[in-house]
Amino acid sequence: MPHDEQFASDNYSGICPEAWENLALANQRDARAYGEDAWTQEAADQLRERFDSDCEVFFVFNGTAANSLSLAAMAQSFHSVICHELAHVETDECGGPEYASNGSKLLVGTGDNGKLTPQSIEKLVTRRTDIHYPKPRVVTLTQATEVGTLYSLAELKAIREVADRHNLRIHMDGARFANAVAAMDVEPADITWRAGIDVLCLSGTKNGMAMGEAILFFNRALAEDFEWRCKQAGQLASKMRFISAPWCGLLKNDVWLKNAAHANACAERLEAGLKNIEGVRLTFPRQANAVFVALAADAQEALRSRGWNFYTFIGGDSARFVCSWSSTPERVDALVADIAAVIGA
Repeated sequence: MPHDEQFASDNYSGICPEAWENLALANQRDARAYGEDAWTQEAADQLRERFDSDCEVFFVFNGTAANSLSLAAMAQSFHSVICHELAHVETDECGGPEYASNGSKLLVGTGDNGKLTPQSIEKLVTRRTDIHYPKPRVVTLTQATEVGTLYSLAELKAIREVADRHNLRIHMDGARFANAVAAMDVEPADITWRAGIDVLCLSGTKNGMAMGEAILFFNRALAEDFEWRCKQAGQLASKMRFISAPWCGLLKNDVWLKNAAHANACAERLEAGLKNIEGVRLTFPRQANAVFVALAADAQEALRSRGWNFYTFIGGDSARFVCSWSSTPERVDALVADIAAVIGA
């Protein structure tokens, strides 16, 4: 049997106690349907408080829906969305953003360590301006990125400057946003609306919930009729409280940030252990809760035979190990020991 704790993704983790407790509380009695319950109101208000913003808040089932529907609200079918070549919306949403928007095209940019640069955005925007080219309208950033790196405040503001010059909106895929906040030791507002982000998709699934993402429209005008968009897409939960109640557990006493900080600390421990193994090379800087390490094919196979799961979606010999709220130092050390053993063999 595989090990109980895995490092392939924080999606593998279970439900954290605080989310589970609030889910049970929401199940004690009947409540109004379709988001008109007290739990949904409380979760939305707590998010507004944490982000110091009177933003519009919506809850959906998963990240694909959150990203696809919010991007569709920010662009029309003849517009384009600029993303990094490794962005989840480009590589792992099965065409969801294009489908939800009835055709908005993704324009792929580049940048080291998974981060779009102002220069890359500028190049895509100015490449063509004729009517035959899908008009650039949105920039989407992933924080933390697909390779576990972080956009600094300076980098976010530089991208906002380019966006302002070209009348672009900015969307943020926050699948691991909590890990970014914990790692950077900033206020959530500092790396969202204060840095010029219009819409944030905030993950609960990767932070200790069974399912559920929150979409925060800091630019409230973009949220016009968004509830109808969610309904049409099958994302309006009739028993919405079972998505929103766990959010109350995560947000109270900043459990969401404690979970993220714990995951980051486990990844830091993993990084430190790997650096002590001769011949090990990290393929990207470790800045949040993911560690990428170069492993030959035979070493990867040997690790899997020992019961470890991990992803190699970046390509080549790069293996990704992700820590979660439920990772433990003991399992991190066991993973390090097995990596050392298979490399030594």
